[in-house]
Amino acid sequence: MKPLIDEDELDAIRAEALGDEPLEVAPDPLDGLLERVETDKGAVFEPDVLERLRRLKKENRAEWERMRAKLKELKIGVTSLDDAMRGDDDRRGRGPSQSDVLMNLAGDAVLFHSADDTAYADVEINGHRETWAVRSRGFRRWLQNQYFEETGSAPPSEALQAVINSIEARALKCGPELPVHVRVGGHEGAIYIDLGDPHWHAIEVDALGWRVVETPPIRFRRSAGVKPLPAPQPGGSIDQLRAFLNVQSESDFVLIASWALAVLRDKGPYPVLVVTGEQGSSKSTFSEIVRSLLDPNTAPLRSLPREERDLYISATNSHMMVFDNVSSLHYWLSDAFCRLSTGGALVLRQLHTDQDEILFEACRPIVLNGIEDIVSRPDLADRAIFLSLAAIPEDKRRPAAELWEDFHQQRPQLLGVLLDALSEGLRNVATTELPELPRMADFAIWASACETALWPEGTFWAAYNENREQTVDTVIDADPVASTVRSLMLSRTIWTGTATDLLSALSDKAGEKVSRSKGWPDTPRALSGRLKRAMTFLRKTGIEIEFHREGAARTRTIQITRSDFDTSGREDFASFASASSAASDRTDAKDANVRPEQVAKNKGVEEWRAEL
Repeated sequence: MKPLIDEDELDAIRAEALGDEPLEVAPDPLDGLLERVETDKGAVFEPDVLERLRRLKKENRAEWERMRAKLKELKIGVTSLDDAMRGDDDRRGRGPSQSDVLMNLAGDAVLFHSADDTAYADVEINGHRETWAVRSRGFRRWLQNQYFEETGSAPPSEALQAVINSIEARALKCGPELPVHVRVGGHEGAIYIDLGDPHWHAIEVDALGWRVVETPPIRFRRSAGVKPLPAPQPGGSIDQLRAFLNVQSESDFVLIASWALAVLRDKGPYPVLVVTGEQGSSKSTFSEIVRSLLDPNTAPLRSLPREERDLYISATNSHMMVFDNVSSLHYWLSDAFCRLSTGGALVLRQLHTDQDEILFEACRPIVLNGIEDIVSRPDLADRAIFLSLAAIPEDKRRPAAELWEDFHQQRPQLLGVLLDALSEGLRNVATTELPELPRMADFAIWASACETALWPEGTFWAAYNENREQTVDTVIDADPVASTVRSLMLSRTIWTGTATDLLSALSDKAGEKVSRSKGWPDTPRALSGRLKRAMTFLRKTGIEIEFHREGAARTRTIQITRSDFDTSGREDFASFASASSAASDRTDAKDANVRPEQVAKNKGVEEWRAEL
């Protein structure tokens, strides 16, 4: 800490106390130094100034760093200043090393780290703040530019890497822990959206409205491919978006606008948007327009990843992901999309190590488009919004250049409309209630809180429920096990047996072609897993599945009941009568664990059918 009184002043006080003539205190060489440097750059290199700076650095390091930063702002070569302050004895005929120069230059960066122990640096470039991971190309480029401005040459790669290692260690050890966001983040009840412009401005949205801010209170990072959003403008209407999206109904348009509002929120869950349609229905253009409006990127549409690691790396570097022309989803990929929709993590072994792990954690909006019914697993379908696009007639098509020019002209106002709705949502979300809570309850509450800025209250809830009801039949039809269970229960009200018996009954019902296909379960255990996945959607059609353990041997049985059995459906009975009777007879004969009263009940149903 700097002494309150230096030695010269102390001598003067002592002399005055003793009645002696006070000694004259020499002026401080640092007084007025900054003003002198503005007209004379060499003033800072005067011997008395250098000596005083040495004392300041030793006695008050914080004050010295502030003085050094001010001198740098005045275009003083701080590396040359550091060299001059060493003195001849310290230099021993040698100048500062390249690593010392780089470390001094890196001292202008503000270091911190994220929760996953990634080191970051806030650097000032052309009067604005940028945030880069210490090991990123952006930070390396900034440090190289600093070195070039100071020395007129490029730093050696070995010295540069050694300094980056040291800076990373300092950020992890001494820097605070701060969250870092990609495109969208939240802070103290407000939403911040990175504009992606060269000045690193952001949009601030709160309950009072929205505005563009130069320095947001949160940190954003940018990966390769990030493109800027337009500066938003007020005065637009959500109806302007209709001309660019080939949706078939008003409900579909409400859902895509509501989904866009979820994308611009700082937290999930985010429903997976599934867009299907025949060739010529503008699925790719639809997806690209949505991406350009919410999170533009130089590679807006991508193919499906080959492994889960690639998917999570993409999710780490992008706020929104769009996968184009999808024909089918592997089970592992469907499960991964479920985790990304509601928030999940992937832990992998770090390369070239035996014990270290890398954690990828993300919650991201996802768009899938394709011709076929892409989603077949109920757990993903329960997290999705399904839109079906109609083919565009030849006389209704527009040239791509004309469409995109019109879209880019209206994009600022379209963004402004969505920001108005975001602000409305922040005002209403705490008091918004729904008649019931669906699987994606947080999304439904948020969309309902925002909707009054766009359309009457309740519009979203009606559209969302309609979409969910239509999804049930689509997903069951796409799942061979679920569709066969539904067919099996058309001929009965209850079925009870083991998983082995049920697999046999379903295989007979489905036929040899389906039962030998790749998507058919080949073991009773696999069948049980498929049933558990299909239970939610089958329940919505009136089919309930329960698992029990009965008897001294604790045999595991499956009971399937149909609660909405329709006695008027005689044509259905006729089409399944012979197959149902045969399947029932085989089941009763093989299932030694079925309760006698249950067998009697099943047989009673068959006798009743015969009377019809």
